[in-house]
Amino acid sequence: MVSERAAQVLVASNRGPVSYTLREDGTLAAKRGGGGLVSGLSAIGSDADSLWVCAALGDGDREAVRRGTGTAGVRMLDIDAGVHADAYNGIANSVLWFVHHMLYQTPLEPAFDAEFRRQWAAYETYNRAFADALAAEAAPGAAVLVQDYHLCLVPGMLRELRPDLRIGHFTHTPWAPVDYFRLLPDDIARRLLRGLLGADRVAFLTRRWADAFAACAVDVLGADALDGTAVGVHGLGADADFLRERAHQEDVNEWIVRLRERVGEGRRTVVRVDRTELSKNIVRGLLAYRQLLADRPEWRGQVVHIAFAYPSRQDLAVYREYTAAVRRLADEINAEYGTDDWQPVLMELDDDFGRSLAAYRMADVALVNPIRDGMNLVAKEVPVVSDAGCALVLSREAGAYEELGADAIVVNPYDVTATATALHEALTMDPAERSQRTKRLAAASTALPPTAWFLDQLAALTQG
Repeated sequence: MVSERAAQVLVASNRGPVSYTLREDGTLAAKRGGGGLVSGLSAIGSDADSLWVCAALGDGDREAVRRGTGTAGVRMLDIDAGVHADAYNGIANSVLWFVHHMLYQTPLEPAFDAEFRRQWAAYETYNRAFADALAAEAAPGAAVLVQDYHLCLVPGMLRELRPDLRIGHFTHTPWAPVDYFRLLPDDIARRLLRGLLGADRVAFLTRRWADAFAACAVDVLGADALDGTAVGVHGLGADADFLRERAHQEDVNEWIVRLRERVGEGRRTVVRVDRTELSKNIVRGLLAYRQLLADRPEWRGQVVHIAFAYPSRQDLAVYREYTAAVRRLADEINAEYGTDDWQPVLMELDDDFGRSLAAYRMADVALVNPIRDGMNLVAKEVPVVSDAGCALVLSREAGAYEELGADAIVVNPYDVTATATALHEALTMDPAERSQRTKRLAAASTALPPTAWFLDQLAALTQG
């Protein structure tokens, strides 16, 4: 049954544009998020014409749903907390993320056993809840944009319920090559692909990921697998206007003063800002910096590595262990090379956007060396706000490599020695060349800013 206030454009994602916190006095506080989907959806029309379907993620969200407290244009789904945990942490983040980022230690993992099958059933239940809600809320012929690896089954489920809809799916992660994707049980691989191919259009951040998906579809499902489904690419860019305005607000200026004091007069900076996500490769980045100090003694006392790494997915043991390893290695470098007036690594394991922007502005070198990354917006953001120009050391396995590789110093993310050499090259780059590269990097980084990125997908889906 279709809702009386059926929407013409719908977005579906695990996390929505608003979250609720339950105050001590029992009232609910709402916090609105930002980003390309939020700004893009607001750009297409009133809340009566569009709807965002998302999961209730915490106690505050679930209480808001139970009380009927809502935000115009948003429908939160109060999915059972156990089902959500199994779908989100058990399958999406511990299986699909690991497959597409090629993170498994294959002598030991994965082992697709009865527990995996139990969690997979929860993933199907979770996806079914979204498909049912979208089917009920969409106007005849509406456009539905489903987001990311959490909701791979939704397009196929929704197609069965509402064949009249225009359905798109966008994957924000990489897509695994055929041989690695084939780690999944055969029936699960088929189920994932058929779920996605229920869409009229599937899209990715780079051509490489799109081609990998197409190759998997043909290998697993046959030569005609893609018949009826278009495959597209939309490379998400940085929001230049927002970043430049935000980067010069008072809190950022204050952070610059504090960071310069900690770095010390006349010293160069190598900056990285990341979640402590396994794919971000922070440990090898620190090893490369330590190698630089070992191989090039002239940099001792002359350069500081500013590393802001805020914890991610700490409810998973492997992520807690990784965060601890990052901290431990930073401490080892400081103990080995630090002096009374020089701390080689300034490590902070928490998130402060103003502080991150301050580091971007004062970076001589930006280090972005992920093992694999769908895009990596940090690589795009730093050149946009850099005060004096910065050299970008970039992994060839980042999605951003396709757009920025020509003006970056490109590295194999596993090669610590070569990354140390790249850091030296970046630190010694001629200022004029660095400035010119930064301008070209900034131009490439902002080619498709968030709102345009969303509207580009919508246009391709509705006009294709």
